[in-house]
Amino acid sequence: MAIDTKKELRNQVIYSIFVRNYSEEGTFEKVRWDLDRIKNLGVDIIWLMPIQPSGKKNRKGSLGSPYAISDYRAINPEFGTMDDFKRLVGDIHRKGMRVIIDVVYNHTSPDSVLSVEHPEWFYHKPDGSFGNRIGDWWDVIDLDYSNPELWDYQIETLKLWAEYVDGFRCDVSPMVPLEFWKRARREVAEAHPGREFTWLAESVEPGMIQSNRSRGIETSSDSESYQAFDICYDYDIYPEFMDAIVGNDTLQHYAEAINRQEAIYPDNYVKARFLENHDRARGAYLVPDDRLLRNWTAFTYFQKGTVLLYNGQEKGEMHTPSLFDKDSLTWKNLNRPGLDLTELMQRLYTIKQDRVFTDSTYTVREVRDGVVVALHLENKADFPEGERRCAVGVFQLGNSANMPCAVEMGRRCITDGVYRNEIDGREVEVRDGKLSLYGEPVVFYL
Repeated sequence: MAIDTKKELRNQVIYSIFVRNYSEEGTFEKVRWDLDRIKNLGVDIIWLMPIQPSGKKNRKGSLGSPYAISDYRAINPEFGTMDDFKRLVGDIHRKGMRVIIDVVYNHTSPDSVLSVEHPEWFYHKPDGSFGNRIGDWWDVIDLDYSNPELWDYQIETLKLWAEYVDGFRCDVSPMVPLEFWKRARREVAEAHPGREFTWLAESVEPGMIQSNRSRGIETSSDSESYQAFDICYDYDIYPEFMDAIVGNDTLQHYAEAINRQEAIYPDNYVKARFLENHDRARGAYLVPDDRLLRNWTAFTYFQKGTVLLYNGQEKGEMHTPSLFDKDSLTWKNLNRPGLDLTELMQRLYTIKQDRVFTDSTYTVREVRDGVVVALHLENKADFPEGERRCAVGVFQLGNSANMPCAVEMGRRCITDGVYRNEIDGREVEVRDGKLSLYGEPVVFYL
């Protein structure tokens, strides 16, 4: 883990924006007009997906992938000007939020500035032509980090953007050498003393790590990535998550995967917890039932780590917008027009600010079919266990009946009594160690 990573990141929410599809206009200015709404949703950090121009050669779709960048140091003119970008960033800061931008350093578009000016900085196939090491990424060509001059250029680029932004979300970061990221983090901090930067790694699934390594492609694990990054994606347990959410496996298997994270990562590890992102199916698509979606959303916030939202998620968008064409958000669920998660997310954000979520021992268990109980036990060395604050979450993540469920977690027993559900204010009762359920997510404190 980066030694200066702050555990307070676990209390924060990141909101991901793809400028092109955020509005019909697809501009920085339209995002700027919406900042009050985003702030009121409960957001600490806005992540702007790539803001640089896309290449034209080998484009996917009509507009090309934002991750096929042609110039790392330029602004995509579709979105506006550099002054428009600075105005957006300035307003984000004035409203008390921070901003991070995408860093796509594994590859560029085939017609990028660097491919023309420095072809020696790229991976070449046996015939000497440009290429990439991941077959379906045919719209990009890979960089070759055996060139020290490339390191200098890329880090200098980060320093330039760091004049304006507060951190970086690093695309497929495990395929770029870990030593590069460690040096980049250090030099950005040295160039901007006193500034707080957040480094988010798009770490990858275990299957991709194993596949890449079997072909001789250097790929870092999460445990390695934490040396340079503050936050890693939750992809290390994404297969278990998907099996649980679509019903291919038990929730207990997923719970056990979450519990393992507590033991294998450093004490100040931070995970990005999400139901959806721009590469994956929407949460409302995966969970077609409104009640279940509210429970899965609440569980995401309750988890140990930073919440990652994708623009449109708060309105229950089911369609994952294309990355390659103009595909504007509708800001509604066409199949479930009454669905709006805004107020729920606002309440969950307030709960997320409690100090118990900052530094705790976290445990999850499926107590019966479809019902998960999770517990944050505050880490305080000078208090006996019985006097530590606890947050208890009970989530109906499957189609289970509203029967009372056990809420005992290992050695920690939940005392019988009446508690206040912090999400909706309703009273819930624990009797004989069992909690009465009514279909909605429950969070209460001990």
